[in-house]
Amino acid sequence: MVTKAPQPQKSGSSSQMQMQTRTNKDPARRITQILAGQLFDSVSRSLVPLQVVTVDEDQGIILDVAPQDSVRSIEEILGLGGEGGQREVEIDLKRVNLSTQIILPGLVDVHVHFFLHPYSETSWEDQVTRESLAERTIRATVHARKTLMAGFTTVRDLGTEGALDADIALRKSLSGKNPIIPGPRYYCSTRAIVASGSYGPRNHLTPSQNGVNGVTGAEAVDGADECAKEVRKQIGAGADWIKIYADYRVRAGMGDVAPSIAAKSYSTFSKPELQALITTAHRRGVKVAAHANTPHTIRDLLDLEVDSVEHGPEMYNPDFADRSLLRRLAGSDTIWVPTLSVFYTSWMMNPESKEIKYLWERCQTTFKEAIGVGNRNIDTDFDAAWEPSVVNNIACGGDTGVFAHGKNALELVLMRRLGAKWNQVLGWATFGGWRCIRGMEWDGSGGDRRVARLESMAAQAFDPSDRDGPVNLDRDVPFGVIRPGWAADLVGVEGKLDGTAEEFEDALTQGIKFVMKGGRIYKNEGTELV
Repeated sequence: MVTKAPQPQKSGSSSQMQMQTRTNKDPARRITQILAGQLFDSVSRSLVPLQVVTVDEDQGIILDVAPQDSVRSIEEILGLGGEGGQREVEIDLKRVNLSTQIILPGLVDVHVHFFLHPYSETSWEDQVTRESLAERTIRATVHARKTLMAGFTTVRDLGTEGALDADIALRKSLSGKNPIIPGPRYYCSTRAIVASGSYGPRNHLTPSQNGVNGVTGAEAVDGADECAKEVRKQIGAGADWIKIYADYRVRAGMGDVAPSIAAKSYSTFSKPELQALITTAHRRGVKVAAHANTPHTIRDLLDLEVDSVEHGPEMYNPDFADRSLLRRLAGSDTIWVPTLSVFYTSWMMNPESKEIKYLWERCQTTFKEAIGVGNRNIDTDFDAAWEPSVVNNIACGGDTGVFAHGKNALELVLMRRLGAKWNQVLGWATFGGWRCIRGMEWDGSGGDRRVARLESMAAQAFDPSDRDGPVNLDRDVPFGVIRPGWAADLVGVEGKLDGTAEEFEDALTQGIKFVMKGGRIYKNEGTELV
């Protein structure tokens, strides 16, 4: 096998070389090698200098990760040549020099709404009742592209908010090696589930009616039987996740006379109803995400082993310094998604609202206490010696859509501003995203064995005839870690991530220069390539 050495390239550029024989008619296999100035290991949460990542563009997976000074030859990585009579194959090798950048696993936003756009542009109610399904779907395709170019290669959409099951078709359009539109790997939950009278849009002529002109923001159910039936319907439609509103502002109709009551969250479902929702989903291998703010509701959800809690700003009450619920969350398998961004954005949009300001303050206090950086008074706080960083089962999701898609990094920025360490935040936004979003088939020891098998397969002898790979990239490959066998989702960042909160923000909001998803480069040197 004859190789032609590439010439040195400037940072961010690429070169190609051919390793070829002419004895078979298989098309050239496309391999990319990326030199990373630093690489973020999302499991150990550390930066590793000068690593070379070898990617199979055709299979969309990582084949090898090694220090620059000990990279094996392509023949060794691919298992070509030597004993055993391997087929000879033409290899199209591309090398990309990102020696001035930090390479991260693709970022993950676990709480988006692609069928919404910022409320500062159009209110939620007007989007749901006045924008056509066609318009909302077209907007969703634009949001998908912006999200990918911001470095977020996987998202979980927690409800179409009145756009019916349009996310199922959007998922199809985003999937595969040659998607119809560019965007992230897309997990969806279709319509979401609420209790009667608890959600909008509200008909001001007949306030007790669900929805306006037949349009509802989510599917309303009552009683355990209806709960189970709706879960079955949404799973049958193709939902990756079930989204439920376990509490909400059910007394919003009081807003004219009692804004504080209207802004308060109350439980929407009884515990037997919650059990029907969660158990039915789990029996079908589907996880459940619950919108929940109040301690009583979150305790019920933890009892029932819900998979993720969205929001949760009231889990800690500073008046009583009671961290028992945070401890319980920390000891569970439930993932907490704080959605700091939606509370911050709502406050920025409504700075005069006492109710919204109060929620943002509670949100900050709870998050700080959860990660162990809250204010402690040794003399008066019986719990002041509580272990720092007690809650680590966290994932990053901003409720993106309330604010602009493509600005997903705001959630990471706010976590860093509120005292989380830079590597904690990046861990939550990568490997933590995988732990949150992955299907139930990846959980537990069985999931661990599945990952180990994929990692070992990446290191096995290279089969030049297997251009499609052994698995499907959309659901059959793990993501969020830069290791052999994992999805080749990579993001190149210029800047300083391990410095101050301001430097962290600049790097993630201004420094995304390279984006690869599933082995395909979508952005290089800051330029979009599709």
